[in-house]
Amino acid sequence: MSAQKRSKDGKLSAQVHVPADASWFNGHFPDWPVLPGIAQLHIVYELIHHALDCPVRVVEVSRVRFKQRIAPDDRLTVVAEVLSGDGRYAFRITRGDEVVCTGIMTIAKVQLQSSAKMDC
Repeated sequence: MSAQKRSKDGKLSAQVHVPADASWFNGHFPDWPVLPGIAQLHIVYELIHHALDCPVRVVEVSRVRFKQRIAPDDRLTVVAEVLSGDGRYAFRITRGDEVVCTGIMTIAKVQLQSSAKMDC
């Protein structure tokens, strides 16, 4: 994932190159490699996680639509924007002008077990 950007209106974005040798492609599928949906959701999670700079977990993923195949060496743009104060983000992954995936991801801060608390 390249350097992230945060716009004035709070949108998060990053450029992503999907390397041809990424382990995500192993066995998925040998004759027609495709980036699995879980890998796409992981990319979105990483964007949000790095922007918040604190431990978070995925609570829910909803309204996900995988619209186009993501292949080895694709270059993508990932955008997430806050929908509400309760950790909901609308996201989209695009390749050029094509929308390849959309959805909503809800995240929550991880409660640490130790007495030291992190503020984020």
